[in-house]
Amino acid sequence: MTATNSPRGAARASARELIEAIVDPGSWHGWDEPVEITTDDPDYRADLERARERTGLDESVITGEGRIEGRRVALVACEFRFLAGSIGVAAGERLVRAVERATAERLPLLAAPASGGTRMQEGTVAFLQMVKVAAAITDHKAAGLPYLVHLRHPTTGGVLASWGSLGHVTAAEPGALIGFMGPRVHEALYGEEFPPGVQNAENLMNHGLIDAVLPLSRLSVVAARVLRVLCAGGPAPASDPETERVNAASDSTGPEAAVPSAEMSIRASRRAERPGVRDLLRVAAEDVSPLSGTGAGEHDPGLLLALARVGGTPCVVLGHNRRSAREGDTAEGPGEGQALGPAGLRTARRGMHIAAELGLPLLTVIDTAGAALSREAEEGGLAAEIARCLADMVTLPAPTLCLLLGQGAGGAALALLPADRVVAARHAWLSPLPPEGASAILHRTTERAYEVAARQGVRSADLLAQGIVDRVVEEDASDSEDGSRAGDASRAPDAFLGRLGHLLGAELAALRAQDPDERLAARRVRHRRIGLPR
Repeated sequence: MTATNSPRGAARASARELIEAIVDPGSWHGWDEPVEITTDDPDYRADLERARERTGLDESVITGEGRIEGRRVALVACEFRFLAGSIGVAAGERLVRAVERATAERLPLLAAPASGGTRMQEGTVAFLQMVKVAAAITDHKAAGLPYLVHLRHPTTGGVLASWGSLGHVTAAEPGALIGFMGPRVHEALYGEEFPPGVQNAENLMNHGLIDAVLPLSRLSVVAARVLRVLCAGGPAPASDPETERVNAASDSTGPEAAVPSAEMSIRASRRAERPGVRDLLRVAAEDVSPLSGTGAGEHDPGLLLALARVGGTPCVVLGHNRRSAREGDTAEGPGEGQALGPAGLRTARRGMHIAAELGLPLLTVIDTAGAALSREAEEGGLAAEIARCLADMVTLPAPTLCLLLGQGAGGAALALLPADRVVAARHAWLSPLPPEGASAILHRTTERAYEVAARQGVRSADLLAQGIVDRVVEEDASDSEDGSRAGDASRAPDAFLGRLGHLLGAELAALRAQDPDERLAARRVRHRRIGLPR
């Protein structure tokens, strides 16, 4: 490797070495044509000559295509040793042509910037290259094509503020300096050092700005896994949707199954050992790639967002993370842990937009004791974010499937509900408030919570009868102590999740096979008729 120090003292890979480490051996084909930069500035001409001699390159970016685990992928990478990876007119034009070619040839695009930003020797016209690069990236994404970014050390300035921050999925090199204004510039302008520990990859991941911190040795494997999901968007192969669902019908309940009481289901849904969305992904999914936060500086552990193949079907998964959200839950009532806040809902909307852009099915998983009730939540726009989630869900062009897995209290549950189809676990429930809250409103006491819940029709069986839920899945087929089939998922969670994953995969595949316009029209009719006679 080139003897240039990385953030942690190891040698930094050159652009060529980076590409060799990512693509399959012998698969790289460069796209670059020779460039000639004309300038009247003798100092700049000398800088260019030295950069070319040092790197063997004619500009600060390399573009081309290779294969990652056999899949054609377009790549653009900066060479930091060439004038600090700065972007001038020639580099900007090279980037745009590469992005446009990737779009025309329907290739996913991987960008690996390492740059100080705009090339100051070329001034304002160089600065404005970021506009056309960002426009080309936007067109690429609008064409339904994946865009992945791996930020290297350092990435700052206009590069970070344009094509470095537009990825569907964004990772960064461990310890990489990443920031809008480099620390040297900040110190020169303001006479003080920039606060330490802010502009590094790990801190930005913790704040929901990037999705992962990945060394170069892991980049190819992770990129391949992500692309196995992201490149599978669009309509599924032709099939009979009802056949897909019938093939999984043995996992759902029939009319002869015993129906538990509201109290029994609410207690079951609150058991600490009950499986949640993370358990579902562990048992029933492959190629799982968690994404971190909103991508815009917010992270809420109460909402999980991931790319995955569930039951064999690629999709975007977003769900309430019961392990982080409500550590204090018991069978007697909701806990006092962290509830879902506005940032979690904005993270959910990020997932919705990824699904829409890439034509991937969206799977939402409801399991929440309710939204955050705090000053921060109100000032952060909690109600507005619930409204925006509802608006996105009812109009999303992608296929949508909702799994009501456990608790479904209030607006935090409602925000993820309006899908093409809704599947419910037997002990899942849905209510306007936690039952204790509804009891307090109606009776000025929480002691009648289960009575109120029963009257409100919160059970999965009630929701099925109302047409709010399309199918109910038994959680445990073994007899309970009273001889009924009202066992809950905490008895044999992996067996339940395995059956559930098979069913969800069939549902997702059936939705993908439907005509998009007909599916969206049916969704509108479905929600228009809520509460009307069936």
